[in-house]
Amino acid sequence: MTPLRALAALVVALAAGAALLVFAPDKPGTTPAARTGLAAAWPRAQRADLPGNLRDGPIYHPGLFLDARTSVGTAPSPDGTAERLLVRNADETVRELRRRPLSGNPEFGAFTISGDDLVWTESADGSPLEIWTTKVAGGPARRLTTDTGNAVFFGSQWDLVLADGRVHWAAAAPEGEQVTEIRSVPLTGGRVAVREEPGTWALTTWPWLTNGGGDQSGTTVLRNLAANKDTPVRTTGPELITCSATWCRVLVMNGDGLARIDLMHPDGSARRRVAGSAAGAAVPDVAVLDRFELLSETGPDSDLTGTAGLLIHDLKTDRTVDISPAVDGVFTRNGVVWWATGDQDNLVWHTLDLRTV
Repeated sequence: MTPLRALAALVVALAAGAALLVFAPDKPGTTPAARTGLAAAWPRAQRADLPGNLRDGPIYHPGLFLDARTSVGTAPSPDGTAERLLVRNADETVRELRRRPLSGNPEFGAFTISGDDLVWTESADGSPLEIWTTKVAGGPARRLTTDTGNAVFFGSQWDLVLADGRVHWAAAAPEGEQVTEIRSVPLTGGRVAVREEPGTWALTTWPWLTNGGGDQSGTTVLRNLAANKDTPVRTTGPELITCSATWCRVLVMNGDGLARIDLMHPDGSARRRVAGSAAGAAVPDVAVLDRFELLSETGPDSDLTGTAGLLIHDLKTDRTVDISPAVDGVFTRNGVVWWATGDQDNLVWHTLDLRTV
């Protein structure tokens, strides 16, 4: 399995890996909405097809798109000695933000952006996880902190959250305590603040937390940190539910396996079927931009090729849009979805800016 396919498999597993452990009867008369093609559904949406390799040679892996053509991502240096963090511009030129020696197995990840503020994590062998920031428009990169605790990331766009002038993230408490630390540091730098929340929690739209992110029970409670208030998630039986602050993905099972995928609000309202038994969650995040549910659909050759179809269900129009019949990895941040086709020798990145639909 290629690194790209392994990452794609991890994303899907995080989103839906526990689904085979729960069962519920199917509901009659819940037929998925009609499907349409991408060009017909969203003719004005900004899209791009980008070469997988940089002009100086190495393969480029996007971590976040600013628009359909401009991104932040990583690539080795041409001489193979370092891993680089780059801004890749629409004209294919690049601006280097950071580099670390490949000998230390460096990793840049957990990207997020708000306005002109870009934030990411860095790690390498023998050193703690670090959080860095820079201005997208230009300027030096600055390390905000190495005091990150036992940071817990789920491959979600909410692993790092920028709000109220601070960077927020979740960390597991030491010594195996059933407590989640909600940590934050000012964007200007300074001391890390730690707020302890009993239980296992993950960040979503600020100031909300969701529970159940790391086990098979799914989301049962949303917590508002500003109001110090919990909101229970309504369930109708043994279903696996994953929620954002606004929408929940419901995996419904029957005796043969997955029966369908529903979406609903946390209070159970506006529930509708969005996919049948052949679909799965393409990314961990539920209802991107509170409107678009990203789905994967296996085909007869998926086990052999490692690829799957990409669909997007539009909650506003209640229709499902066919994006691509065979993709190898699906990712989303900052309102842009991107996916790969080809292989390591002929890789192409495809983008769709959902903010322009």
